[in-house]
Amino acid sequence: MSRRTLFGLGLGGAAAGLLTACAGASTTGASSGALSFLSTQFIPIEERQKFTAILKNRVKSPAVAFNSVEAGTFATTVTSQVKAGRVSVSLLGGLHGDLAPHTDRLLDLDDLLGELSDAHFSRQLVDVAKYGGATAKYVPWMQASYVLAVHKKALRWLPSGVDVHNLTYDQFLSWMTAAKKGAGKPVFGLPAGPDGLYHRFFQGYLLPSFTGGQVVPFRSPDAVEAWKYMKELWAVSTPASTNYAYMQEPLSSGEVLVAWDHVARLLDAPAKKPDEWLMVPAPRGPKGLGYMLIVAGLGILKKSPRQKEAQDVIKALCTQAAQEDVLRENGFFPTVGGDLPSGLPAAVAMEADAVSRQQSAKDAIASLPPVGVGTLDGQISQVFKDCFTLICLQNKPVQSSLDQQANKLNALLKQVKAPCWAPDDTTAGQTCQVA
Repeated sequence: MSRRTLFGLGLGGAAAGLLTACAGASTTGASSGALSFLSTQFIPIEERQKFTAILKNRVKSPAVAFNSVEAGTFATTVTSQVKAGRVSVSLLGGLHGDLAPHTDRLLDLDDLLGELSDAHFSRQLVDVAKYGGATAKYVPWMQASYVLAVHKKALRWLPSGVDVHNLTYDQFLSWMTAAKKGAGKPVFGLPAGPDGLYHRFFQGYLLPSFTGGQVVPFRSPDAVEAWKYMKELWAVSTPASTNYAYMQEPLSSGEVLVAWDHVARLLDAPAKKPDEWLMVPAPRGPKGLGYMLIVAGLGILKKSPRQKEAQDVIKALCTQAAQEDVLRENGFFPTVGGDLPSGLPAAVAMEADAVSRQQSAKDAIASLPPVGVGTLDGQISQVFKDCFTLICLQNKPVQSSLDQQANKLNALLKQVKAPCWAPDDTTAGQTCQVA
């Protein structure tokens, strides 16, 4: 399977955006002699440890101090260091949206991309890295998405004639309803715990599939129907979902048989017995198959120290070997061109197939996490979480709940003056607002 086929973006002039953030900032790199690498990626300790091992193996020089931090901390750290004129961070790694507020502070990296011509980055990825300008502000690093993991035990309740790889939301609800009745308990779960990514389900999957957008139609009649659907789906979901951070854990223990989550947070479940599992695309709704595309990049601040060494680290991380390491260990897909390697772990290969089916669907709607919102990313995501709490957990009226949260969302977006991101119209150039 071609990497370029797997992640053909087709986003036009829209900026592509990214994944989750990590925790635990420090500036040890400056004092220890190691090059300081600040990133919003690889927050779980296991992921961070695996990536640190990859760095040590693939980057022979210089030594690198990898510091993973939450998106808000990332934004604050970069801004404060630049304003103080005391930049200690040499390399930045973040989602497209994490880097977006700092484009004026980032080096132009077209020359470096020219040196990386053998990496065969897709033209779409390079164009996205330009943020609508003339030059690339980062080098594409890795990409990912979210899919459904299905234990084959759950297939006994799949309605007759329904293709598990080509589900509608109505079919999925019927399936999970039948499964709850047949199993005597819910079998579907979402990562709806405090550290889970369930807000990405609403932002990138549910709302785009029902409304065609994420922000502008936030409180539209179509959005009301989406949240009414979500109430029905939640009624046949395990209540313990509000405790789950990563769905691979309840899947592995058998607490749930079907789950939606980020590809990196599903891998452990099918790893030992892949013959018992399927990975399938998310369902489609009235507007199409909404899915979220995650793209991360590597950038360098104009005032960063050790810029030449930072570029050497980027070169080392944009080889096929290094990106295959990340794919095998942490489940993030390569940005460099070429075929995916043979002999992939079965779980990774299944995810690649599901992602490919999702993106190649004729009615696919590519969605992005919030772009250009900086330190308000958490607050904006909280709006979507609060909709879930009000409507699904507290049984509040849908329309009034959406109206209330729309006012909060509009106020936040006015603060940062962020334009809309896909799938909303990105051509207006004005501050994105709920209609």
